[in-house]
Amino acid sequence: MKICDTHSHIFDEAFDGDRSEVVQRAVEGGVGRIILPAIDSDSHDRLLQTLTEYPDICVGAMGVHPTSITADNIDKELDRAAQLLDCGVEWRAIGEIGLDYYWSTEHTESQHRAFRTQLDWALSRNLPVIIHTRSAWDDMAALLEEFSGRGLRGVMHAFCGSIEQYHRIKRVGDFVFGIGGVATYKNGGVAELVAQMSLDDLVLETDAPYLTPTPFRGKRNEPSYIIHTARRVADLLGLPIDEVCNTTYTNACRIFRL
Repeated sequence: MKICDTHSHIFDEAFDGDRSEVVQRAVEGGVGRIILPAIDSDSHDRLLQTLTEYPDICVGAMGVHPTSITADNIDKELDRAAQLLDCGVEWRAIGEIGLDYYWSTEHTESQHRAFRTQLDWALSRNLPVIIHTRSAWDDMAALLEEFSGRGLRGVMHAFCGSIEQYHRIKRVGDFVFGIGGVATYKNGGVAELVAQMSLDDLVLETDAPYLTPTPFRGKRNEPSYIIHTARRVADLLGLPIDEVCNTTYTNACRIFRL
């Protein structure tokens, strides 16, 4: 049984006290790969250091998170990310990028510009994208449709849109949909969605240290906890857990060309 955690931030300060132990628990739990998406210039050095320390299991994505984008800093953030794309690291994706209107819509225009720019980076470099969307699903689908037919591929991180948006995004390109700890929550809404999706369109993720699955909800998340999400997906689809883990691992390998 193989598992890929397609979205984890173990370079976060929350892991400074036991990062090596966290990685070891992941390996012991069957996690073969951990994808580390970038956030912004405040944490890029930490990301690079973690990739250097754990090259056998961790692979990286470079980009700028939408909540880190403002009208004042957009050029600085994009320039820094662009520089790091050419720093000699074998980046596996452009991410974490996207749209997020949850806290504010003040910087919507800047988020759209940054997102389009980074989608162009992905196409020019033949890399997948890792897309964050929060309170912006309709705009996200519409913006992605501008790139339809151009060869986009990637992961819709923490997917919680509608079944209609699932089908709409699939028509844009080769997209899979990240399922994490929210699928284990009683009132998260994601469980009902997963039950209507194909396993061939899914990948597993933790978003560690966030979105911790039941039964550890309220504690720091980590990659070894991904097995609880895998069990929940297996229950929802009526499939053996080994099939869920192996198929989602294969899906991740195809998207990220691992």
